[in-house]
Amino acid sequence: MQTSIVIADDHPLMLRGLTDFLTSKGFNIIGSAEDGNSAYNLIVKLKPQIAILDIRMPHKTGLEIAEACKKNRLNTKIILITFDKEEILYDQAKSYGVYGYILKEFAVEEIETCIEHTIKGRPYFSKEIASYLSASNLDDKPEALDTLTKSELKILKLISENKTSQEIADLLSVSIKTIHKHRSHILAKLNLDNKPTSLSIWANLNKDFL
Repeated sequence: MQTSIVIADDHPLMLRGLTDFLTSKGFNIIGSAEDGNSAYNLIVKLKPQIAILDIRMPHKTGLEIAEACKKNRLNTKIILITFDKEEILYDQAKSYGVYGYILKEFAVEEIETCIEHTIKGRPYFSKEIASYLSASNLDDKPEALDTLTKSELKILKLISENKTSQEIADLLSVSIKTIHKHRSHILAKLNLDNKPTSLSIWANLNKDFL
């Protein structure tokens, strides 16, 4: 079954270009919108698997839509596209459980990979935004990393490479139950909430320290 997608962007050329590109790649674009209210109404009505949203739109931003979807427990997974590199927007996106965060200048190059990760329940964030944020904090190695054991650090590094728990278990020749136990310990030590994407996003942001 094709992945159902809604796309929203207030720039008609971007909206049309992304829609045509993804359609040509075999994705099922079931709706599109040029403002936030229309986009949110489409998500509620059509219940797409994925919504690809511009962050800055009239009436309702992509972040506001992501927040509303989380609050109302909608199952649509959100991917945001933007020109913005502000850390505060990135942090907001993470807090709303967004699955993807892509810079517009790399959208065509990265959107397929992002969708594939999202379908599998894995977060995907533009390498460029992760590099930008890491570069602005080169001397700020998270102190919590020093509390992790060698095994936990090894697992965290594999998580930063977008490995699943089963793949990590196979690579380390341990049970999936052992990996889940380690993940719980890592979440506690890093003071992260127990959301499916929390550890992956944190690991990707701090992969230079792993």
